[in-house]
Amino acid sequence: MPTDAQVAGGHKATINNPNSSKEAVENSKQILENEFNGGDVPHADDNKEKNPGNVIGGLKATTKNPNVSEEAKKNAEERLKEMQ
Repeated sequence: MPTDAQVAGGHKATINNPNSSKEAVENSKQILENEFNGGDVPHADDNKEKNPGNVIGGLKATTKNPNVSEEAKKNAEERLKEMQ
């Protein structure tokens, strides 16, 4: 079952998608306003610890991704060193 943050995120994506119909955008705006405090909901993982294995895997992937800037790769490498 999706969290409130995920549902609100989907509606925010609909609003910002240039391919969304006007009706879909209006519907998403109404839902965010009426059910999700205008879209101001806590993130899904605010109260959870991140899985260190997933974090390490993501950082390693960042260092090898050709579409990532050199600055981001360097930052990921530094974070990996801190975690070890």
